[in-house]
Amino acid sequence: MDFVELIANVREGRGKEINKKLREEGLVPACVYRKGEDSLSLRIDKKNLTKTLHTEAGENVIIKLTIDGTEKKKERTVIIKEIQKDPVKDHILHVDFQEISLTETLKVKVPIVGKGESVGVKQEDGVLQQVLWEVEIECLPTNIPEKIEVDVAGLKIGDSIHVKDIQVSEGVKILIEPESVVFSVERKKEVEEALATPPEGELTEPEVIREKKEESEEDAEEAAEKPAKEEKKEEKK
Repeated sequence: MDFVELIANVREGRGKEINKKLREEGLVPACVYRKGEDSLSLRIDKKNLTKTLHTEAGENVIIKLTIDGTEKKKERTVIIKEIQKDPVKDHILHVDFQEISLTETLKVKVPIVGKGESVGVKQEDGVLQQVLWEVEIECLPTNIPEKIEVDVAGLKIGDSIHVKDIQVSEGVKILIEPESVVFSVERKKEVEEALATPPEGELTEPEVIREKKEESEEDAEEAAEKPAKEEKKEEKK
């Protein structure tokens, strides 16, 4: 896996108003942390960060992060632990980086992609159902796959592929329950009937959802620094 270079500057001060001002200037508030150390507050150029996220590796990209503003420039190898986004506008509000060692395994989530057209869809008028869209894996940082491709061509109506059926590269371990269904092919009529019947108690008018979005945007502004701190607490336990 290739490394992507990214430059960050030390961020002075924390809080909603400071972070808001940074975003108005085209910067993104961020934190980088590692086990046993306090997190370091950063600011990163939004355009450079967006470019970094648009590599084939996506959010699992390995980054050579050069930090300017300390006594001397320091380079850290990091991955993205969490990205907080505006729930309405989808803008990046805050990013947490985790410093890693290339010789220690870590846990990340990678997307699952179906490959081919199943027999059940092509010849039996069935519908391919994808139940899992990503799985958590454990491996060395240099072995993180961009995606996991699953061949669905042989699936007939009533067939399914489970996690235990997925082949991955040596050194990559899938952490999801082995019996979990990833893909299945169902009869079109059964799928249409299921879609036509909403789950009991489901809201048809998303007024409450809209209100929650507005609240969560405000919460994201105030709690932008929390994920790193909470992660650190977990490590101490």
